Amino acid sequence: MRPETSRWQDTSKPQGKTVSKITKPWKTAEKNRKKGQSRSSSRQSHPFLARDPNAVVGQFHDLPVENFSDFGVYLSFGRDRVLLPNKYVPEEIAAGETIRVFVYTDSEDRPVATTLEPAGVVGDIVALKVRDTAAFGVFMDWGLEKDLLVPRGEQQGRMAPGEIHLVKILLDPSTHRVYGSTLLKKLCPGDAGSIAAGEAVDLIIHSISPMGYTAIINETCLGMLYENETFEPLAIGDRCRGYVLKIREDGKVDLALKQPGYASVKESALKVLQVLEENGGFSPCHDKTSPEQIQAAFSMSKKEFKKALGTLYKQGRITLHKAEGIRLKPTDGEYHG
Repeated sequence: MRPETSRWQDTSKPQGKTVSKITKPWKTAEKNRKKGQSRSSSRQSHPFLARDPNAVVGQFHDLPVENFSDFGVYLSFGRDRVLLPNKYVPEEIAAGETIRVFVYTDSEDRPVATTLEPAGVVGDIVALKVRDTAAFGVFMDWGLEKDLLVPRGEQQGRMAPGEIHLVKILLDPSTHRVYGSTLLKKLCPGDAGSIAAGEAVDLIIHSISPMGYTAIINETCLGMLYENETFEPLAIGDRCRGYVLKIREDGKVDLALKQPGYASVKESALKVLQVLEENGGFSPCHDKTSPEQIQAAFSMSKKEFKKALGTLYKQGRITLHKAEGIRLKPTDGEYHG
């Protein structure tokens, strides 16, 4: 519950005494320094941001309420404090209680807290939409009142309003400003030397072209998922599991969403069984069906589909009816490959 006296009473002062009007801390930074005090609230006057490992900008923090003011509540932040503006203050809160907030710098470069959740924190790679452009950079919508700036020097290529781009959220250690970058050397600073053919990898879709999908592999290097090897819709920023098909002599990497070799056939056979079971044990698709229909029904290529049918037929799990389709044979067992 809030203090019974007033929501905005400065609880850092003893009750019953006259409390002077709270002055914005960033206006008293110079005065504090002259007195030898360490508290401040301006980025330009925030040496504590550089020397206090607990005062990290660009991350979520669970911070206790220190005191109330006309502007909001001040939260303990490392060896200093940070303001949570009134519009983000929960209805029921008291001094000492903890609030989960995201700390960044406002339009005047002062550290500030918010209960809004951004699309990511410092170090994350996320897909963001371009909101506006300026001569010095572009502004990305990342869920906060202050847009995320991608400076001109941090742009890999042209960026226009409305477009979706993959952005890495970064922190400038000298200014403590959070900013974004679309430079490939920031998104994937390594090369294909750390991966091998056949290896399972984590993928983030970077961009889309008529050839297919360019993906970031393990946040290290780029690879290509070709259109004719991809049988499910993907969008920029999507994360999925994939496999390295081949590493070319020039270092380029070919990728697939299905594990190459017999393991892929087992996976496809399980998918066929699943679709049959979901549709009453029958599908009108067979080995003469068009690739487009097979892709729509089973999310796989016609070649993979035929291999799966061959495996299931040999195991006695299905019956083939060329003029009709395929049927699931009644069985008490499960498919184990």
